Amino acid sequence: MKTANLLKSLLLASGSFVFTVLAGAAENPRSGETMLAALNDAHALVAHRADFKVLRVEGNSMLPFFGNGAVLVVKAMAAEKLKVGMVVVYTNRFNETVAHRLVASTAAGWEVKGYNNATADSTMVTDANLIGVVYVTFHSDARIDTPMLAAVSSGASLALAAPAR
Repeated sequence: MKTANLLKSLLLASGSFVFTVLAGAAENPRSGETMLAALNDAHALVAHRADFKVLRVEGNSMLPFFGNGAVLVVKAMAAEKLKVGMVVVYTNRFNETVAHRLVASTAAGWEVKGYNNATADSTMVTDANLIGVVYVTFHSDARIDTPMLAAVSSGASLALAAPAR
């Protein structure tokens, strides 16, 4: 009940909380909220949940679902609970944090690919490198002005939505 009230409050208080239900739109969804407001909303949502993490997005491989300036709330999850189509955040072999969708399960792990990428990522997702599943997306206007830079840098880790590597 507490979470439902918090979500209701966030919906009323901020335009940055958006359930992305788009079909075929290739542009980056935006809200009128700053990235700092989106980060604050995301942190308020996860404040009492150790199994959630806040990440800001850089890149556009996951458009139209999210791109530059989005803020993700990621829920920790075991790899055996994953299903094709879920959007996950994981650490690739270059030690980068990446947010892409699951496309196939193999004996070596999960194959992942950015929505707009022609090829799958070279790193498979396994229990060892899985951070979690995207639970909520907060959209922002993606602007980072100088006073916000320190808050954005310290307020959330970075997740790439980038070309396959």
